[in-house]
Amino acid sequence: VRTWSPARAGRVNSSHRACLIARFGFIYARERLDAETILRAYICDMETVQRIIYIAAVESFCAAKMAFWKIKVNVKQTLALDHMGPESLEVAALDYIAHHKDLYNVCQSVQEVVCSMNANPKIPYPPDVDFFLIRTLIRELCCLAFSMQTLIPPLDIALGVDGEVFSKTKYFRSCDSDFTVPFVAYHVWPPLMENGSVIVKGEAVTKR
Repeated sequence: VRTWSPARAGRVNSSHRACLIARFGFIYARERLDAETILRAYICDMETVQRIIYIAAVESFCAAKMAFWKIKVNVKQTLALDHMGPESLEVAALDYIAHHKDLYNVCQSVQEVVCSMNANPKIPYPPDVDFFLIRTLIRELCCLAFSMQTLIPPLDIALGVDGEVFSKTKYFRSCDSDFTVPFVAYHVWPPLMENGSVIVKGEAVTKR
């Protein structure tokens, strides 16, 4: 029988957190580059390709967090009927969702992300480009973002704004950046955050 204790919950949360952070790095190093390769077959401009992938990452986190919120509301309502502790109802709901990932319809989130990208005015893309081409990247990001919401505290990404002052604590500069320019031209990958602090840097391009 699995027993609950604050110490055990902390160890489980810490281990799960480390795995999710590592996965975020793997997606950046592998699936992101795979998506770049796919899009480059249709789009010659590398900046456009990188902008598309960044927007895909942001939209994936947004879709997954919204799906998680809806599921958590339903789970808490169900568990509240006979919840006796010892953990709080909030912790019990997070634990339940973490162990029942099949509650999450990731395919629906992927469709929502693609629809949002199709309507995004910041993406100048040819009509023959179908963003379902990079559904593997989107799916992995959605699953990761969803799992990150089961942590205490949850992990999230920071949203960047074109033209913002470049922050060394939040981003690495891309190799083709102008290192004398203090402003971000566009973002390549978002930083990972925990309670407002950067735990994994993102990537940005600085150009005149």
